[in-house]
Amino acid sequence: MSEPTPPIRPRRGIYLLPNLFTTAALFAGFYAITAAFNQRWEHAAVAIFIAMILDGMDGRVARLTNTQSAFGGEYDSMADLISFGAAPALVGYVWSLAGLGKLGWVAAFVHCAGAALRLARFNTQIGTADKRYFQGLPSPSAAAILAGFVWFAVDHGIAGADVAYVTLGLSIMTGLLMVSNFRYYSFKDVDLRGRMPFVKAIIIMLAFAVLFTNPPMMLFLFFTAYAVSGPVLTLLGLKRRRGERKV
Repeated sequence: MSEPTPPIRPRRGIYLLPNLFTTAALFAGFYAITAAFNQRWEHAAVAIFIAMILDGMDGRVARLTNTQSAFGGEYDSMADLISFGAAPALVGYVWSLAGLGKLGWVAAFVHCAGAALRLARFNTQIGTADKRYFQGLPSPSAAAILAGFVWFAVDHGIAGADVAYVTLGLSIMTGLLMVSNFRYYSFKDVDLRGRMPFVKAIIIMLAFAVLFTNPPMMLFLFFTAYAVSGPVLTLLGLKRRRGERKV
């Protein structure tokens, strides 16, 4: 009589490649905080944008290499909380909001708490939500608004104390939009590997040319426009559904 085959134990460990990108994004967010404490405002803002690029790459690398894991998803959320929640809130506070006293740190906390709640809600809706849309402003886009504003102001010689109430408004706005029910287009249904008309290629080339003429201003305007698109898209959807009910 043959001996029973021992059960196969699951292999322990984590996938290296996607988690390297996540760690790099986490480092960029942490560096942004330390740069702000050293009053290197431009470096802090740019580091947040670098974290955005790395954050966008880790998920794509995991899907392309078939190395998705529950650990990677949780690690990515924790890194996002630092890079897109705590980092932009602290950069904005140290650069501009500290002079407002309690009002300043409350505004910074609203952004940070909004990012935490946004990420927690996103994790509970994986597998059930419409992948074409995000519910609430994505935390990287919210961080880009604050980082873009800091970068733009520093690039034009504007002191943080002179625009403290603008920073306060942006911090509260981004925090509330992240936990809102507004729908934002996710761009996940865009086929990057497919063919595109020549006209679209020219438009993309021109968009990059405009971006590089003044990166701080154009990035701030782009992500601010994206933040506004959520309420507009949601209101248009509600109006269309009401029209369909009347027919």
